Parts: sequence; C-alpha cells; structure tokens
Amino acid sequence: MASTTAAPPDGGTPLVVLTPRTVWVIFGALLASMFLSSLDQSIVGTAMPTIVGELHGVEHQGWVITAYILAIAIVMPLYGKFGDLWGRRWPFLVAIGLFTVASAGAGFAQSFPELVAWRGVQGLGGGGLMILSQAIIADIVPAKDRGKYMGPMGALFGIAAVIGPLLGGWFTEGPGWRWAFWINVPIGVAAFAVAWVALRLPTHRAGRRIDVAGIVLMVVATSGIVLVTSWESLTGSRGYDWSDPWLLALVTAVVVSVALFVVVENRAEEPLLPLHLFKNRTFTIATLIGLVLGMGMFSALAFLPTFLQMSTGAGVTESGFLLLPMMAGVMLTAIGSGIAITKTGRYKVFPVVGLAITAAGMVWLTRITGDMSMWLFGAMIFVLGAGMGLVMQTIVLAVQNAVDPHELGTATSANNFFREIGAAVGTALFSTIFTSRLADNLDGVFAGLPAGSAPAGAEGSSLTPEVVEQLPEPLHTGVVDAFADALAPAFWYLLPLVLVGFVLALFLREVKLSDVAGMVARGEAVADHGDLVEDAPAPAADGAGSPDAVVVTASGAGTGDHPGDRERDGAPVS
Repeated sequence: MASTTAAPPDGGTPLVVLTPRTVWVIFGALLASMFLSSLDQSIVGTAMPTIVGELHGVEHQGWVITAYILAIAIVMPLYGKFGDLWGRRWPFLVAIGLFTVASAGAGFAQSFPELVAWRGVQGLGGGGLMILSQAIIADIVPAKDRGKYMGPMGALFGIAAVIGPLLGGWFTEGPGWRWAFWINVPIGVAAFAVAWVALRLPTHRAGRRIDVAGIVLMVVATSGIVLVTSWESLTGSRGYDWSDPWLLALVTAVVVSVALFVVVENRAEEPLLPLHLFKNRTFTIATLIGLVLGMGMFSALAFLPTFLQMSTGAGVTESGFLLLPMMAGVMLTAIGSGIAITKTGRYKVFPVVGLAITAAGMVWLTRITGDMSMWLFGAMIFVLGAGMGLVMQTIVLAVQNAVDPHELGTATSANNFFREIGAAVGTALFSTIFTSRLADNLDGVFAGLPAGSAPAGAEGSSLTPEVVEQLPEPLHTGVVDAFADALAPAFWYLLPLVLVGFVLALFLREVKLSDVAGMVARGEAVADHGDLVEDAPAPAADGAGSPDAVVVTASGAGTGDHPGDRERDGAPVS
C-alpha cells in the first residue's frame, strides 16, 4: 500500500504517514493526471483548422477553446472548496472520469455544436485535474521544498505541450483528427487506475451547509461574462448593437449576479469564495497577475498553429514541430526557477523578470509575416515561453504559502479561477478581433471573383490548410496575406495587459516559505523523513487541526507558525 497510517493522539481517524516513498507515489499519480489535461489543451491546436473546416465552424472556432476554458473556470472553485471540506480523493477520481468520457464523446462529434458541447464536459473534468493536483502537492510537500516538485510539473506541462501538437498533426494527416480526442481514453483509464491505488488521502465530513446560492450566482456571472465578450462570434454580427434586448438582458444578468454574489458570500456559513482572502496582499496581487496573464497570453497562443498552417504553408505536423521552441522555453525556466526557489527560498524576482520577458516576446510577435524565416519565428516564441515558465507556477506557490492551511484548495482554485476567466475573456476578445479582421480580409480576396467561380471549399467558413494549399495564384497569396495581416497586429491589443501584470509583480510581497506540509498543519498527517518524524497537532472537534498548533519534531523544535497567519494579521514578514 502506498500510504501507511499512524494512530492519532485522540484515537480518532488514523493519520497518513508522509514518507518520502508515499510522497513520490502520490506525486506520480498527479503527474499522470496532469499529463492527461495538459495534453488535451495542446493537441487540438494543430488539428483546429481541419476540425473547424470539416465541421463548418471557422468563424466560431474560438468556441472550441472558449467552451473548454469556461467549463474549467466554472468548476475550479467547486473542486477547491469541496476538496477542502470533504477531502480530495473522490473529487479527483470524478474529474478523471468526466474527462475520459467527454474525450470519447468529442471524438464521435458529428457537428460543430456537438463538439463544443463535449469540449465543455471535458472542461468540467479538466478543471478538477488542474486544481486538485496543485492542492494535493501543497498538502503533502512544504512550501520550502515544493520548487523541486513544481519543476517536474512544469516540465511535464512542456512535454505534453510538445507532444500534443505533434500528435494532433500526425493524427490529422494520418488516421484522422478524431484520434486527437480518442487518445485520451486509454490515458484516462490508466490515470484513473493509478490514482485509485496511489491516492490514499483522508476524507471527512464538513458538517456545514453548502453555499448553493453562491454556486448558482458564480455560474451565471462567469457564463455571462464569457457570452458577452463572445457576442459577435455567438450571433455572427459585426459589433455590439446595444439596442438588442438579448444583449442588454445578458449584461444586466452579469452585473446583478456579481453584486448578489458579493452579498451572499459575506453572509454564507461556508462561502464558495471567502472574500477575506482578498485582504491578503499576496493572494490579491498574485491573483491579479494570473488574471492579466490569462487575458494577454493564453488567448493568443491558441491561434499560432492556425497562423503557421495558413500563412506559412506549413503542414499540420510541421506546425507542431515549429512550436517546439516555445515549449523548450517553458520547460527550461519552469525547472530552473523551481530549483532556484528551493535553494534560495526567494520567489518574487521570477514573475517580475518573467513578465518583462513575456512583454518583449509579444512586441516581437507583432512583426510576424507570411514569408518570415522559421528560425526567426522559433526565437520569438522561445522568448515568449521562457517568460511564461517563470510566472505560472511561481504565483501559485506564492498564494499557497500565504494562506491558512485549511484554505489551500479554496485559495488555489480562486487564483486559477481568475486566470481562467482572464483566458476565457481574452480568447473571446482575441478571437473576435482576429476573425473580424480575417473575414474582412477574405472578403476582399474573393470579392472580385465571378459568382460560382470560387474553387470548391474556398468559402471563408470552410477553409482548411489543404484547400488553401491548392488555391491558384493570386488567390493563394491573397489568403496567406489575409491570415498574416489579421493576426500580427492583434498582439498589440494584448501588450498593455502584460505590462499591467509586470507592474503588479513589483508589489508582490516576499513571504518566508513554510516548512510544514498542509496535511501536517491540519492534523491529518505526520511527516516521516527517515531520521525525523513530525507529529501532527491533535485534531480539533470538527476533524481539522488548528492552523496555529505547534508541530513537534524529534529535536523538540516547534514550527507551527504559518506565513499566511502572520500576513493575515498584518505583521511584517520577510
């Protein structure tokens, strides 16, 4: 059995003994599941032009990504809160199951709306895999040692992001794009089996009422925000007609639901998103950084494979290879920063430098053209990836280190929630900007052709890389230029967001990294380092340990003070 147990001081539920072997076995289960969700985010990119072309959804292609991100954003706070209340084992298994079933459904989709619906269900599972993996690591590994685990997690993300586009391209040019979804099924089954055996985490009853009103209002507000920003893509209209009663009703619903959510969360016995977290300076700044990074970065990355295939003439698989430099940048800086944080205990410098590098890379990407050197393009996206790798994992570590151990899941999910909201809104806005400019450009390309003389498949909504490749001149060059001229200037709209994130990072407070794992601090586990055993504090009446309880080591030293408690009380920390 992966986990051993020890009798608690009061004879209650046995405690998990976190031996090095136990930690690494659990970590392995998390890696398998993270690989599942990471692979799915990247494997669709290179297959996207072919998928939306065959299913007649080029104008609405952003929804393949937006639906997934929206679903992830909606369920993130739920997984975080429920994990804190009841334990993380069963929510984690449910997330894997949902993701696997939805992957099969997406592969069998016969229409574009059906594909979007299954992508949404995938997001319901993917959100749990992302949040619970980060929270479980915080449960079993102290913040001061977490960097060496976050490094491999960042590397895995990079590996999946490299393999994903390659597999997506290979499937599209070989057995078919549907295998880009079906490949998740055997991986999901294997990940479920590993998690079932290895993920032996404590479960408990909360004894408190679920914040149903908060959940409903959060779903309405989140969905409304994304629908408003996707209005043009959703309705096929150009611009916002503010006399449209449906649009006005949607905006009103968003405003009212957000206002009511704040009121409800202030009164709820167990709020879905405790508003007192925003009194924590580190949590607030790190969450805002995640929000602007999501808006400024992830929205643009989704359209790079489309640019490569349409504008440069790269094949589907070749476009996957051309994205390798960006993934190399992510892996290099994610692993390097994780090791450096473990050795030095300092983390503020990494998001500051990372956002500066990201801004520089984004400015550089405004120079892309259809006939540019792929070596130059590779250098551009390497810089972009290097900046991202310094930021993403570091701000999650900062948040986890600054909050009460009882709220690890809630705080982690809240931070990720706002990042995904930013990504959903950013993707919708970027997609609107890109597709509107593209539609105008393509109208100009095909405007001079006599009626009925356009080659088969050359309509704007059905363009695929194969159709573009077969177009005669000057139509081929015209379409290539249309894609390049639509994408490159759009990066200027995102640059101010990244610069806002850079300024916020300058104000991020450096909080001393905790040396106690979350489960130990809550009284659910004891840490066994071979020559040293940390005894957990006695559980409180509700089954959770006191956050201020002292953890006694073999040498008799107490380490119960948690950085989140000191920052929350306003005491200076360094």
